[in-house]
Amino acid sequence: MQLYKRQHGEEQPYWSAGPFKIRLPFVHYRWEMAEMVQALIMFVVSLAMIPLLEQYLGLPYDVALAYVVVCGIGFLLPALLGVPLVPGWITPAIPVVLLFLGDFEPGPEAIQALFALQFLVFLIFLILGVTRLGSTLVRIIPRSMKGGIIIGAGIAAIMGEIESGGRLAETPISLIVGGLVCAYLMFSMSFKGLVDRSDFARRLANYGMVPGMVVAIIIGWLVMEYPFPDIEFGITSPAFGEMWGYLPFMVGFPGLDVFMLAVPTAVIAYVIAFGDIIVGKSLMDRVDHLRPDEKIDSDMDRVHLVTAIRNAIHAFFAPYPGLAGPIWTAVTATMAERYKYGRNAMESIYSGAGTFWVTGFIALFILPLVSLFQPVLPIALSLTLLLTGYICLMVGIEQLENNVERGVAGTMAVVLAVYGAGWGLAAGAVLYILVEKTRMLGREPNSDTAAARDSD
Repeated sequence: MQLYKRQHGEEQPYWSAGPFKIRLPFVHYRWEMAEMVQALIMFVVSLAMIPLLEQYLGLPYDVALAYVVVCGIGFLLPALLGVPLVPGWITPAIPVVLLFLGDFEPGPEAIQALFALQFLVFLIFLILGVTRLGSTLVRIIPRSMKGGIIIGAGIAAIMGEIESGGRLAETPISLIVGGLVCAYLMFSMSFKGLVDRSDFARRLANYGMVPGMVVAIIIGWLVMEYPFPDIEFGITSPAFGEMWGYLPFMVGFPGLDVFMLAVPTAVIAYVIAFGDIIVGKSLMDRVDHLRPDEKIDSDMDRVHLVTAIRNAIHAFFAPYPGLAGPIWTAVTATMAERYKYGRNAMESIYSGAGTFWVTGFIALFILPLVSLFQPVLPIALSLTLLLTGYICLMVGIEQLENNVERGVAGTMAVVLAVYGAGWGLAAGAVLYILVEKTRMLGREPNSDTAAARDSD
């Protein structure tokens, strides 16, 4: 139950605050049990950032956990400020960010580099959100280069997991079985047909990658690829005091040269995030049409502003390899799927999104849960990256309309995945000018002449 009730066909009640619409659980929306249960398992994905924080920034475990809590605060902001999407990282950009961080020594040097990158991402979202030029920036980037960015991120994500010495080589059984379960439940055409015929399959589909993750964890324990947990009771103790020594205020702020090195990765991160925003808006528009009882306000400028705020918080108080992204696509999609079954299933789109991350944030302090999942955090990260890579390949290839674009995008993607964002963008730009443009100088004609000269 909640204090304020929505009238049929109206927007969910809120308190107005400039460009934002404030909504609180139990005041403006009800608590959703299904999202609470899902979050008590899926929050482990937010903990999965800890191994990367330890490896690339040189953080101790308790300090990395404090970083994750700061991230959890950021996850609360979208539903609080009027964004209906379930937020997450800019997940497809993680492999590109790690390539960037690989050039810096773990410790103060890497923290400074990540601050520079995340501060630039904050500025991009802020400026494009205020000026409303986000769609213009993405529109002027050629289709082949956008496809190359997304495909390159996907290749890098999968390569990082399957290469020699990667997590797949170290724990093949749990990751292969868990990955196949996730792929079947999320992408299989035969399972989609089963969902239409079976209530059990429909309920299972509503939990996204949770079943696959649970299977991977259980198998990982049974075949001894991961140690059994030493479950502790009580409340977690993130090292907030010690965390201060790992922030830019103490390790120092980067020089201009580091900011310049971070520009290509920041641009790539925004292009990927903008694609996520479009996906999120499409999901909201579709269910808004199916649910006439609630009007969903999915303002893209508000999404930009809230994402900018989250990246600013991270930059100064917890530089994060995952960055702060506008949407966790898998969870938002499963939430939207349940939402479309009516008000009894989910009272409001905000009640689903809000309940999920309020629960996820609380779970970070439940020591039995955190200690249960601590040995298997690499599984959550690996499955997230593998599925992200698969989705990036699908989406990136779908963007391309002819063989010239596919050639440019494919070559750019490989260069990006192997050598990083700067070289990837340079390769894509050079190939676009030399191979794809129909006029070496000047603007392209309105008609798609590239398609006309495409040949098999």
